[in-house]
Amino acid sequence: MMRDRKSVKFNLEPQQHQNGHLSPYEVAKLFDPDVSWDKDQLGDILHWIRQALALVCGLLWGAIPLVGGIWFLLFLLFSSGIIYAYYALVLKIEEEDFGGHGALLQEGLFASTSLFLVCMHFPSTRSLMFTVDK
Repeated sequence: MMRDRKSVKFNLEPQQHQNGHLSPYEVAKLFDPDVSWDKDQLGDILHWIRQALALVCGLLWGAIPLVGGIWFLLFLLFSSGIIYAYYALVLKIEEEDFGGHGALLQEGLFASTSLFLVCMHFPSTRSLMFTVDK
């Protein structure tokens, strides 16, 4: 069952107030299921959500430190679950209009995996820099 959506065009580039902050209206658009998205806009949003998750999870996993393949798989499941929940439950979009679940779930996956792995090793390499003998 497809429902009619009102067509709203907006610019996703950050629009700042005089004080340099994003308006609450701009952020609220990201959670509005009635906003119409084109494929590029939605892809950009999903990509940057995944990058933020990779940064946070990578630094957290590295600081604890959690090692092994199970933690890597847990990150992939966690980030894919967040992306799925965002587009399916929050935005309530028809995934077929954007290439299906596969296309939406792989948006930003390679870049976020790389960022996760780099951030995961950052806390351990930082401590090595200060323990070098002269």
